[in-house]
Parts: sequence; structure tokens; C-alpha cells
Amino acid sequence: MIIALEGEIFFKEPTRIGLKCAGVVYEVFVSLQASHQMQQNIGEKLTLHTTQIIREDAQMLFGFVELLEKNLFERLIKINGVGPKVAMAILSTYTPQTFAKVVESNDIKSMQRVPGIGQKGAGRILVELSGWSLDLVQGDSLSVSKDSNLQQVVLALESLGYKNDAIAKATKGLENDEVGAMVKAALKRLQTL
Repeated sequence: MIIALEGEIFFKEPTRIGLKCAGVVYEVFVSLQASHQMQQNIGEKLTLHTTQIIREDAQMLFGFVELLEKNLFERLIKINGVGPKVAMAILSTYTPQTFAKVVESNDIKSMQRVPGIGQKGAGRILVELSGWSLDLVQGDSLSVSKDSNLQQVVLALESLGYKNDAIAKATKGLENDEVGAMVKAALKRLQTL
């Protein structure tokens, strides 16, 4: 799995760039927000956090300047009916912080401004992300790097089928410990919810 790329910009378009790394040019899809943040020109060095999606008919790389944007993208594509194109449309329309405020205020009209999202899809996305948005706004540890203990606990609980709002409640104020102990503590809290 390719998690980051560092290289020279080979070509640059609003929603995709070519990144030359050790003689190989990778096509990386980026949001309009990420494209705007990139100040580098063709031939200059650039480092991107990436998410690689492998499908039967395609292999695609999605690039992000900020880790927060990558985490939001990965969270969005886990929602039923939200694919990479819709997730990139959301990230092109809103910064992660602005999107978190949209989710927090349950603003369906703002969600419908994103190309490809209707009323039904907007409602589903807002419900799925309801507990997570507050953590995103506050910069809580749910939005930090993948290797943090709390992030591993969140991923473990997601894999067990718990919803984002329940996970947020169960992990709030959880004492930093070994991942296994933290998962057990969170599961105990989930039994009382």
C-alpha cells in the first residue's frame, strides 16, 4: 500500500497531478482544496499523503497535503454509497474544518451543494459522521496519525461494527494505555450506552 509519495511535479492540473518519484510518474488525484494549497510548480519537490484504492479494473492514488484531509477522505469512503469521487467532491467543496461544522450543525442544504449528493445521500452522510465531526473540529486525537493508540482503538471498534457516534462516546476521555486494554475499556463503556 502506498501511503505517501515524495517527488517532483511532472504535470499539474486542478484535480490531478503527476508526481515523478525515482523515474516513475504516478497519477495522483487531488481535491481542489489540496491543489490550491500546493505552491510548487512543475519540477519542484512535493510530498503528499496518499490513499491507494485497488479495484478489479483500476488502481488509483488520491493525494492530500494535510493528514487531516486524508483521514476525512478515508472516513468518507467507508460510508455506504460514498465512493472516492464523491469524497473528493466533498473535499473540493469544503475544508475539513468547514465540513466538520456542516456535519455538526446537521446542515443538509450545505451538503447538497456538493456535486453528486442529493437529499437522501446528504442525510446518510450526516448521520454516519454525527459523532465524529466534533472531534475533527476540536482537533481531538481521533484525527491524529494512524499509529496512535486511540486511532487503533477506533479502527478496532469500527471493524466490530459499532457506529461512529457510539465510538466517539466510548473513547472520549479514555486513558492512554495499551491498545488491548483501551479496547476492553471502550467495550465496557459501549455495553452501558
